[in-house]
Amino acid sequence: MNATRRPPSRPAAAPSRKPPAALDKDQPLIDDIRLLGRLLGDVIREQEGEAAYALVEQIRQLSVAFRLHENHAADKALKKLLKGLSGDQAVSVIRAFTYFSHLANLAEDQHHIRRREVHERAGRSQEGSLAVALKRLHDKQIGNDAVVQTLSRAYVAPVLTAHPTEVQRQSILAAERGIAELLAARDALLEQAQVYAKGQDALTPRELAANEAQIKARVVQLWQTRLLRLTKLTVSDEIENALRYYETTFLTEIPRIYAELEAQLGGAHLHPFLRMGQWIGGDRDGNPFVTADTLATALRRQSEVVLRHYLTEVHLLGGELSMAARLAQVSPAMQALAEASPDQNPHREDEPYRRALTGVYARLAATLRQLTGGEAARHAVSPQNAYATPQAFLADLRTIEASLRQHHGQALIALRLAPLIRAVEVFGFHLATVDLRQSSDQHEAVLQELLATAQLEADYGALDEAARQQLLLRLLNDARPLRVMGAAYSAHTQSELAILETALRARADYGPEALRHAIISHTETVSDLLEVLLLMKEVGLMRGTLDSSSAVADLVVVPLFETIGDLRQAAPIMQAYYALPGIAALWQRSGAEQDIMLGYSDSNKDGGIFTSNWELYRAELALVEVFDTLAASHGIRLRMFHGRGGTVGRGGGPSYQAILAQPPG
Repeated sequence: MNATRRPPSRPAAAPSRKPPAALDKDQPLIDDIRLLGRLLGDVIREQEGEAAYALVEQIRQLSVAFRLHENHAADKALKKLLKGLSGDQAVSVIRAFTYFSHLANLAEDQHHIRRREVHERAGRSQEGSLAVALKRLHDKQIGNDAVVQTLSRAYVAPVLTAHPTEVQRQSILAAERGIAELLAARDALLEQAQVYAKGQDALTPRELAANEAQIKARVVQLWQTRLLRLTKLTVSDEIENALRYYETTFLTEIPRIYAELEAQLGGAHLHPFLRMGQWIGGDRDGNPFVTADTLATALRRQSEVVLRHYLTEVHLLGGELSMAARLAQVSPAMQALAEASPDQNPHREDEPYRRALTGVYARLAATLRQLTGGEAARHAVSPQNAYATPQAFLADLRTIEASLRQHHGQALIALRLAPLIRAVEVFGFHLATVDLRQSSDQHEAVLQELLATAQLEADYGALDEAARQQLLLRLLNDARPLRVMGAAYSAHTQSELAILETALRARADYGPEALRHAIISHTETVSDLLEVLLLMKEVGLMRGTLDSSSAVADLVVVPLFETIGDLRQAAPIMQAYYALPGIAALWQRSGAEQDIMLGYSDSNKDGGIFTSNWELYRAELALVEVFDTLAASHGIRLRMFHGRGGTVGRGGGPSYQAILAQPPG
């Protein structure tokens, strides 16, 4: 989509890029956008014909003339042209400009990476980088030890969710990832040409032409791939879509982030404060298709993804740690791990690390089978002796690490073993913490039926707030369950209780990090929190009565304050909740943590972006004040869950700026 188009038959010349210091910083971006636009134009001409290409070009030129030069004649001509388009022409034009926007975004992403590398080579760091953040702390005389200590108490968890406005298909995303990788490879070719040519024209026309042909192939793939789905996604589809991000990004990149941060902190080992969260499979607010079965599916598939990642890494690690015992000693613990392995292959008899890792692989394969029903891809020995916990797996990896460190093998640790150890610390056997979420009115409906059937309260919904709190506290102090044996409950009540029962089993299977939060949408009263606590008690997620000294709760009950009115009531509600007898002591025994979710999207809709941000700021300050007192009396920590969304319209924006904008405390 470029007026000065080069004929397709003519090979692309290698563009000459001057050294960054002598070059306008945005020229490489302009070059990439022109390249991608030209290739898209070539594809449109080949796929749709000359007339379609000419129409798109005419619209582009009229748009540029009006946008850049305020040519009102061009504006008038453009409007007339657009109004006269046939249906097929309109679809073709929409697709052309949509794909051009996608390609331009890819070029901008690559330019951000390019500019960051230029800054790093010059010894400068970009705003928002770890280096800049740590430098500011050091400038304030905050040393590495203080940072490490603070991070040991921190919990940072980006949370993935399946939002109904998300329409991108995985096929489109995969093609765009391919183009992004090819743009990065093109940059490397151009940089290599500059190094070897010492300022002359680039000397790699063949490689650049091949790179351009590969990019064009991906553009053809995009053009012939549907932008939109023809059928609605199921919850299972949404789960699989989210898991692809772990496979392509998080499983490898999060360990790399830890390694980078630890290096900048002088080599200190960091507590695994950065983890991942997930709503898909557990968020049933407004989605009747989320059930106990979808929750079980989400947890099982998450476990399968992370365990298969571990299996692959252990297999590759076994290929790398080929050291012979006669050439490199091992620690007694490492030797014991090798001897415990069922691997009897004589070719590995003198290779203790490989023998040990064959045993580790067999145990992981058994864990995969036990937790997910899946089979490992390779079987040097049969699966056996499954790991009971991620910590047991981690202990074996630590044994290998310690032996390497003690016997001159520390250079091998950073390649694969250290990232694998960090991955196990972060992802466990669960991959990501799945949050449960439901609207407060749905919890109320379940309790209405349970209480009426048990003849404890005929019309719970008609009670005022004081009466509700009194009743709920009395029931939380009663060891008896609410359900009546043999009673026929509605499908809704059965479904809600089944979700909680599945959560109880899942925590036993995958570990306590698999599920940590029960989020209440539309929290407006103290009773909204007590209702969830009572439902947790009903299924065993809370054990003991509220007035006992041993009662504990497995899930943090998390209020979500969404509207402007809710935000203004957030601190008073939490203060009244913790003033109730037994509540503060319960949460002190149950982890001493209170998460509170703040709604950016609904508060934006309710009051506008300025009012929303101001009320969020005020609510946070008020909550900090409440929990300063609770921290002093019961050691209970406040953690904020920011429901920021992805765009400015939904309350988003640059995360780094949002973090800096947080109020004191």
